[in-house]
Amino acid sequence: MRILLVEDEPTLREQLRSGLAEAGYVVVPADNGRDAHFLGETEAFDAVVLDLGLPLMDGLTVLKRWRDQGHSMPVLILTARDNWHDKVSGIDAGADDYLTKPFHMEELLARVRALIRRAHGVASAVLRHGEVALDTRSGRVTAMGQTVQLTSHEYKVLDYLMHRPEAVVSRSELIAHIYAQDFDRDSNTIEVFVGRLRKKLPTLNIETVRGLGYRLVQLKDLGR
Repeated sequence: MRILLVEDEPTLREQLRSGLAEAGYVVVPADNGRDAHFLGETEAFDAVVLDLGLPLMDGLTVLKRWRDQGHSMPVLILTARDNWHDKVSGIDAGADDYLTKPFHMEELLARVRALIRRAHGVASAVLRHGEVALDTRSGRVTAMGQTVQLTSHEYKVLDYLMHRPEAVVSRSELIAHIYAQDFDRDSNTIEVFVGRLRKKLPTLNIETVRGLGYRLVQLKDLGR
């Protein structure tokens, strides 16, 4: 999952970047509103963590412009303690949730997970596909009740596909959402990760859609 993190305070930005990365997210940081607006306008993100007090363009303006342009990615705004006006303004501008500073990293992670689930119509923190279950809180994957060990990239591919059952996901989309920007990206590795998932999770049905990408389908849907 790919997160746009917009925070101008360097120490807090690095703490958030580190915490989100450790939780398995691909994090794209921005330290001002102008850059944040451009990134959100031109690139795809699964969620945005957006501070309101930003240089060059304030967070509220950034959010309003995104929504006016039709960008619907879920946005969690960060607000100062006791500033209820910012909370109301942020929600009215199109924010999906808010978090008051100071906060615990675990709460931010829980809220980000919830935003991503809701954006894909998923109610539970545990994603299920047949006999396979993925707990987004702990990162634990099980098949028929038994824990299955996955590498970080295998997990990211599975997580992305399980949030989008029945949707065709291209290799380029997977690459963008599992690799950091400065990582040496190779589209061939996606085939490797999918192949490993098929071996480790034989009951998981990942269909290759020729020329388009991959699709997580129910067994009865294969062979259409």
